[in-house]
Amino acid sequence: MSIGEILSEQARARPEAVAIVDARGGRIRSLTFAELEREVADAAEWLRGLGLKKGGAALVFVPMSADLYVALLAMFRLGAVALFLDPSAGREHLEQCCARWAPDALIGLPRAHGLRVVSAALRRIPIKIVVGGWAPFARRWMDGAARDGAATAPVPLSDDEPALVTFTSGSTGVPKAAVRTHGFLVAQHRALAPSIALEAGEVDLATLPVFTLANLASGVTTVIPDVDLRRPGAVDGGRVCAQIERCHVTRITASPAFFERLIAHGRATGMTLPALRKLHTGGAPVFPRLLDVLRALAPNARVVAVYGSTEAEPIAHLATEEIDADDHAAMQSGRGLLAGLPVAEVRVRILRDRWGTPRGKLNAEEFLREAMPAGEAGEIVVAGAHVLEGYLGGVGDEETKFSVAGETWHRTGDAGLCDDRGRLWLLGRCAAKIDDARGGLYPFTVECVAMTFPEVRRAAVLEHDAKRLLVVESAEAAHTFGERLRQATAWARIDDVRVVPRLPVDKRHNAKIDYPALRRMVAG
Repeated sequence: MSIGEILSEQARARPEAVAIVDARGGRIRSLTFAELEREVADAAEWLRGLGLKKGGAALVFVPMSADLYVALLAMFRLGAVALFLDPSAGREHLEQCCARWAPDALIGLPRAHGLRVVSAALRRIPIKIVVGGWAPFARRWMDGAARDGAATAPVPLSDDEPALVTFTSGSTGVPKAAVRTHGFLVAQHRALAPSIALEAGEVDLATLPVFTLANLASGVTTVIPDVDLRRPGAVDGGRVCAQIERCHVTRITASPAFFERLIAHGRATGMTLPALRKLHTGGAPVFPRLLDVLRALAPNARVVAVYGSTEAEPIAHLATEEIDADDHAAMQSGRGLLAGLPVAEVRVRILRDRWGTPRGKLNAEEFLREAMPAGEAGEIVVAGAHVLEGYLGGVGDEETKFSVAGETWHRTGDAGLCDDRGRLWLLGRCAAKIDDARGGLYPFTVECVAMTFPEVRRAAVLEHDAKRLLVVESAEAAHTFGERLRQATAWARIDDVRVVPRLPVDKRHNAKIDYPALRRMVAG
């Protein structure tokens, strides 16, 4: 069974139900499940005619859109592999990624084809397809395709055959390539569907590509926001809220930065979104304050934080109503951030923190000796059918993978603990731990406390000049809350608290602190 086959089942079960609503740029394109199935079959035949076949690969530079999912599912139907990378990472990154997995086709917007000017690797790709415009020496998407013609049956696929590949930025060396097989995508869907409570007939405003595949496989209508999702922290909240009402959206899955834009619009206008029934957020730390504000914005919605990573999505989840007074007190006293119970499809263990040292192969007894008891901090490791077992060519495996009696486990790089109820608490990145004369400190525990202060928008702790420094982003002057913050974090022995107008954040989610940029800022 593949995602493509599951989609075909949805097309047979609910042919007239809407699968995708693409309203970008003011032009609404709506596809039912039956129409999507026909377009996918037509696109597969067209791509086959151009020379793309089973085992071939296409480099895809297409934003979230109906065209993206038609192309992606058509490749699945052919048994071809979809390659995704960040073009903004530069020419060297493009060359490295194409050298590691040579593409047979390039499918992209006109501006993506413009990169051929600077990239020899892109110029060497034999099949060039442009979507939504024109580019020299490129075929226009579906130009000359025989619509609704006789379609060849989907190519038979085994679970271990690759479906899509995503490359890391390679900022620390050779880019790692995460290879998702067809079996992995089905396992991920089976983990995501109950974790984010997908139900056929719902209407989801989707902002993260992988969740759209889960939607389609679950009979959920996907509405693609009419905004630039590359910068979620800068989207037009009013435009999104209008689309939510116009398209009768009932649920949203998005990053905290995206939701903050909706919250800002709601506060400025007094608007609420009573039609929403489910909100799920993740991809960056989700603090209780955000969950509470989201519940005020969408008073009839269940609000859930989802913890996961590129290699394992999802790992754990937590609904607002599951956080009690004792949990709030624990987070305010330095225990970390509550992430909730692990999903049923994943196994989570806390091992002695040895981040930076390869673990290799362990037997069952060695694994048990490394495991930490409830309440004790350590490295979060996970295993399961939807956890990536390795990277292309083994690049990155030594750092992040190990085996126990032949089973592969993934090292998330996050520190945490499990309480006596089996719930997971996050302590931040293992590599960020401060070890000095005063002992060990996970900076994230301090940041969690700072984020309970209404004056603080973001917070970061780092070691600078042999001192523990807490930097907070706030529009308020330090004297209005600084002393209270010092007292609340006295247990962490912070040497200095600085207030800045803005902290640097990551480019992808616009929500995680960019610590290298922060270090440069502090040093300057």
